[in-house]
Amino acid sequence: MGTSKDLPEKFFSFLPDGQAFRSDCYRGRFAPSPTGPLHLGNLRTALVSWLRARFNKGEWLLRIDDLDTPRNRQGAIESIERDLLWLGLDWDGPLIMQSQRREIYRSVLSSLKLQNKIYPCRCTRKDLAESVRANKDCFIYPGTCRDLKLPWCINDGRFPSLRLKVARRFANSCGDVVLRRSDGFIAYHLATVVDELCLGISEVVRGEDLAHVMDGHLAVIEALGGKPLIFRHVPLLYNKDGTKLSKRDGSRGLQSCQSLGMKAPNVIGLLASSLNIVPKGSVLSAAELLSHLTEHATFWKRAFCD
Repeated sequence: MGTSKDLPEKFFSFLPDGQAFRSDCYRGRFAPSPTGPLHLGNLRTALVSWLRARFNKGEWLLRIDDLDTPRNRQGAIESIERDLLWLGLDWDGPLIMQSQRREIYRSVLSSLKLQNKIYPCRCTRKDLAESVRANKDCFIYPGTCRDLKLPWCINDGRFPSLRLKVARRFANSCGDVVLRRSDGFIAYHLATVVDELCLGISEVVRGEDLAHVMDGHLAVIEALGGKPLIFRHVPLLYNKDGTKLSKRDGSRGLQSCQSLGMKAPNVIGLLASSLNIVPKGSVLSAAELLSHLTEHATFWKRAFCD
């Protein structure tokens, strides 16, 4: 494994600051993608993340994961900020935009290439889909292209994706994760981990649907010489038909609550009661719920899946 001295200069300049933040205090974050209005499941995760940071007398950052530009929607960032502030969920420092950090991700990717920690992969979506079917939907990339020494350049009008050569202990849990997609976009695994390390995030609170990426993130952290983070996952909220809430299908958000005359304390009570933290019908602000936590030691057990 390479040391921190092997990392690109710009990343190395941020990494000690991040490690210092993690040593000095708790630091959490909420990192939505601007693909539409937040639904109540997103907001419940934000609430738990905010409570966790404030309970630990730490900082809570707001990061916008906007690298996948074709999926971004106009006005979504302003909507996210407006919804959080309406609920009383304030963040520390300026808004962080991943789109303004591409240089850092690319330099880290270049460093990993120089260290022979990544390789080009030419597997198509069709190839991967066939592998998924063969493995009954429990797909771990088998390393098909790992030792082929394929070209890094565009071929037939298409970039290769770039995969991390994960350590042996991650081979059966996440496989060689993609760090740059074949369309040239920096992948979620790389951007997220680099940000967690640089920004000094000590604990990640996110939805249960992201629990499956944890080992992939730990593999990237290890490859970058970072210290593992704590990952906690909040149970998902579901529609009445049993499907999970989704931005894509316009699942219920604050606008629908406000149209019913609900105020912020009504929504906070609704979100908290959905985790059995407070009785149904409770009306209280985020600050009042925070004060409530000191008297209820079982809160965190109910708030997290793990």
